[in-house]
Amino acid sequence: MRTDDIKYAPRLGPHPSSNRRSLGFLESIALAHTAIFLVATTWAFGGQAEWVRVPLSWWGSLGALITLAALRDRAAWRDGWMRPLHGLWPMAAFNVLVLIACLNPSFRELKDGAETLLVNTGALPGLPSSARPLLALQALWLFDAVWISCFNIALVVRQGRALRLLLLVIVGNAFVLAVFGTAQKLSHAQGLYFDAVPSPQVHFFASFVYHNHWGAFMLLTLSACLGLSWHYVRRSTARNILHSPALAGLVVTLVLAATIPLSASRSSTLLALPLLGGALLHGGMRLVRERRRHRESIAMPLLAATTALVVAGAAIWYVARDTITVRLALTRDQVTSMREQGGIGSRAELYRDTWRMAQAKLGFGWGMASYPHVFMLYNSQESSVDRLPIFYRDAHSDWLQAFAEHGLVGSALLGLCAIIPLLRLRRRHFASPLVAYPLAGCAVLLAYAWIEFPFGNVAVVLTWWLCFFCAVHYAHLQDRRASHSPLPA
Repeated sequence: MRTDDIKYAPRLGPHPSSNRRSLGFLESIALAHTAIFLVATTWAFGGQAEWVRVPLSWWGSLGALITLAALRDRAAWRDGWMRPLHGLWPMAAFNVLVLIACLNPSFRELKDGAETLLVNTGALPGLPSSARPLLALQALWLFDAVWISCFNIALVVRQGRALRLLLLVIVGNAFVLAVFGTAQKLSHAQGLYFDAVPSPQVHFFASFVYHNHWGAFMLLTLSACLGLSWHYVRRSTARNILHSPALAGLVVTLVLAATIPLSASRSSTLLALPLLGGALLHGGMRLVRERRRHRESIAMPLLAATTALVVAGAAIWYVARDTITVRLALTRDQVTSMREQGGIGSRAELYRDTWRMAQAKLGFGWGMASYPHVFMLYNSQESSVDRLPIFYRDAHSDWLQAFAEHGLVGSALLGLCAIIPLLRLRRRHFASPLVAYPLAGCAVLLAYAWIEFPFGNVAVVLTWWLCFFCAVHYAHLQDRRASHSPLPA
């Protein structure tokens, strides 16, 4: 029996004529809705253009209708499919916190001609407050639209193959974007979409305005790609690598990985190394075990793997050598400067100022989407040219920015949105590559968020929650398949 396919339809018992049932109507709707959301967001500048956020919010909000439809399914309640609802309460509490904060504004807007001035009027002490209530509501709307769309995957989908299909959409869409971005980069385009749209950032890639956001997106899709590759390799009965899914997985992984240094994202390149290295070690150990089990020499397979690794590295260097060389030179200059200054420079001051901002309202924070407006009160950095304050839109640390905007209470609620689903996982679940690899990618990005702001990009947030819910739900489907498996004769 294959353990990767659901063999029983919910509440119907074993199917009389087939080991697979067709996708339900609501399952198909949820998958199509989320897939369209992902593709539209990634191609629409990663969701960073202001004019695309309202349409994306409206589209994502349709996910709430899917949730309501799922809640009306009495059979699903009876058969235990509604357990993911246990993870809904922290998101509901987070929404209540933000809405209460919007009723207690700490800034007042004054119009001075065409300019809008903010006056710090304070707020009712001890209660959640918001510096910019309207912006907070807009940000909450988009975040809820993203989260509920991804949550529906865990609530509605009943089959592992549907989750694999969604992961294939994630990887396939990223592969097309990677090819598009590589062609755009090699053509020396100065703007997005081959100069059709000016980029506010010098280092952009594909449809993403900021190269570090592209790097974060690639880390997630790489983890999904590695999980899928391992899954299909384990199921394959091909006689050699040329006739197995391993070759396709290797090619796609190589293309995705090459775009990270090509995009000039140094931090993401460094984080990709342990992710790819872990996958390589995993593959090498499995290969050695298989060869020894069959009493065969491991020399030739290891030589072939080493050769493939060298060829892949050479190919990446050939494509991205100019970008890598420039970024290495910049890195050397920055390291020299930090040694002379005895610290990490302006980034350390930014973190200290952000922490001072967070400490001022450590309980509930300054409100969602408040950072660029409130941080001006705590910013201690000035331009060396005109002595004017340097403007920061993001803290370059999602963790610190979360504490500053949501306080300890709001940040804890956001954390619980992920922690509660994870509590149901056990060690046995991580034997599946479709659980282990996507969750590893999610963990890498959480670590990255200490020193950068990957979650400042809508496409990255959407992909993170998709990978997360796909992995966690796949583990739960494994348990249901095991519990419904017939006893051996």
